[in-house]
Amino acid sequence: MRAFIAVVSLVLGAALTLSAGQVPAPAVAQSSPIFTAAQAAAGQTSYQANCASCHLPDLAGQNEAPQLAGANFMTTWRGRTTRELIEYMQATMPPGRPSLAEADYVNIAAFILRANGATPGAQPLQLATAVPIGSVATGQRAAATARPAGGDGDGGAARPSGPAPVRGHSVTGEVRNYVPVTDAMLKNPPPGDWLMARRNYQAWSYSPLDEITRSNVKELKLAWSWSMNEIGSNQAQPLVHNGIMYLGNTANMMQALDAATGDLIWENQVGPNSIRGFGAVRNIAIYNDKVFLATNDGRLVAFDARNGKVVWDVAIADPKSGFTNSSGPIVARGKVIQGLHGCDRYRAKERCFISAYDANTGKQLWKFHTVARSGEPGGDTWGTVADGMRAGGDTWIAGSYDPELDLTYWGIAQAKPWMPVSRGNKVSDAALYTASTVALRVEDGSLAWHFQHTPGESLDLDEVYEKVLVDVGPQQTLFTIGKAGVLWKLERKTGRFLGHTQTVFQNVFEKIDPERGIPTYREDIVNQKMDEWLTVCPSTEGGHNWQAMTYHPPTRQLIIPLSQSCMEIVPRKVEFAEGSGGTAAGRRFFEMPGSDGNVGKLLAIDITTNKEMWSRDQRAPYLTAALSTAGGVVFIGDLDRQFRALDVRSGDVLWSVRLNTAVQGFPVTFTANGKQYVAVTTGNGGGSPRVVPRTIAPEINPPASGHMLYVFELPRK
Repeated sequence: MRAFIAVVSLVLGAALTLSAGQVPAPAVAQSSPIFTAAQAAAGQTSYQANCASCHLPDLAGQNEAPQLAGANFMTTWRGRTTRELIEYMQATMPPGRPSLAEADYVNIAAFILRANGATPGAQPLQLATAVPIGSVATGQRAAATARPAGGDGDGGAARPSGPAPVRGHSVTGEVRNYVPVTDAMLKNPPPGDWLMARRNYQAWSYSPLDEITRSNVKELKLAWSWSMNEIGSNQAQPLVHNGIMYLGNTANMMQALDAATGDLIWENQVGPNSIRGFGAVRNIAIYNDKVFLATNDGRLVAFDARNGKVVWDVAIADPKSGFTNSSGPIVARGKVIQGLHGCDRYRAKERCFISAYDANTGKQLWKFHTVARSGEPGGDTWGTVADGMRAGGDTWIAGSYDPELDLTYWGIAQAKPWMPVSRGNKVSDAALYTASTVALRVEDGSLAWHFQHTPGESLDLDEVYEKVLVDVGPQQTLFTIGKAGVLWKLERKTGRFLGHTQTVFQNVFEKIDPERGIPTYREDIVNQKMDEWLTVCPSTEGGHNWQAMTYHPPTRQLIIPLSQSCMEIVPRKVEFAEGSGGTAAGRRFFEMPGSDGNVGKLLAIDITTNKEMWSRDQRAPYLTAALSTAGGVVFIGDLDRQFRALDVRSGDVLWSVRLNTAVQGFPVTFTANGKQYVAVTTGNGGGSPRVVPRTIAPEINPPASGHMLYVFELPRK
């Protein structure tokens, strides 16, 4: 086994906490100033260019990136020195590739101090300065860091003067002989099309195309490639209809290309041209004559599929609220159904929800709140936590749909903050409907059933991922797998638990009830205490994350991308106030026991017997969804730039190509001009699936740029 590796988290402030029992000091009057106004101004510019995509321009934090201004920051850093802060940033920021000049880190520290109420003066801050942060900063947020009145909260490389100009409808053109996408097409997609997330309503990520086979896949060659927006995290999934590819880019851009040649037909960027959170566009949707994009500032936009003109543009949530999207919608019975992300903040009036919109007009038809409040079903499962302090319940992976049952299935992420002791309740408080699969009636959005995989989820091991619908004999089943690495098998009409399979090593659950599927946490997790570290497997990278599994009908196999890493995690104190919240935990990562240093694992499981058919371990994590075909091939990409075709029966490598940077996204296959193609994207960014393996496998260093789309074909004969 490779040497044990333990490293601090690569999110600023996440790993350093107050020692047990230490009481935060109250706000104090500042001693002599230790930085200049010019340093703070320069630091703000550097921060916006290098840090705001995760921590947000107002330092409010989001997802795994904690707040850098206010009480929560001071709880972590009040007793630490300015030198510790600068050295910590030098060692870890930007995540996975610290690359700024020393002066930039010093200036960013000055900006953070000013944002926390410290006053500039004539004395410049230096690396060697070692002043306790609590002696110069009060935690009272400076006015300059507050979210603007009309604030969009956009991150990325947004400049202090505002986001970069939006390109708008910069390329105009017309798709010739466009054929509207009907309900019948969505229910039974044409073999050569890829019309939705994971290709069909059942989320199989499987294609019936068989021109590319086990015997000839080794002949694949590049047909064409396309540069994509570099900003944000690239995890794209193109759609293809009747030989036209629709491609959602980061920074809210939609493009239509000739799928055989890569020629651009039209392009429209609806803004903002910046990133909030990860900024990923994991899928888009198509229906009738429209293509649908969920923007990263919480809107839903319908484009005319023929020419790219905006047909309607509606706000899913108030754009000032800080909500965002990283998944796109699905369309069922003329309704565009969309989730919501950015739910980690305390909000008195707002909370996360799944909602549906009329495909023709954009009118909201229904919404289902994913966090229950007082007086609602499930509202008594949050213990004594006040309604406005109930956070989480994000839905950042698109759901599935059963047309016969008329039910749509969505995974709901964990409660926030991550650990119950931080959020003010107990592990025994279920906190519905977090860490659950919900089945909603498409007609009105009402709840048909829910199954909570982990009541009182405590370690960011959420269950938000794909719901794969397969009939196993007479059973109408749903398979899903989350970060704990447990493959759950449910009856999809009622949500009844049918069984489970453990896919990677885990030590967080002592047992899972074989009849009801209810897990039991370890005693020390149940009795967690503030500022006390817990050692658990898997880590927040998850056993399974957004990289979707595939179902291969000819062999009755689920083929699942997995990861193998562990962590130490510690809960932090959180201020219970409007706008606070966050994830509030420090983490340190290390290799999973028994993995021999292999972070990546691809596992094939027979759905009838639940037995492992084959597995393939490797050092580099898999960073794409798995795609299987009727030709007997499964495609998968990884952090080490490899895009491979494997034998679906054995996992043996049949073909591989090394691309420009990490291969991540959702591969698709399609036909254009009568020929089969395979497409995949490369890119950077994406939270724990990128950060964790790059800390425990530091020798894997893909370039920090290179958002691309690659399309492969067999040689013409």
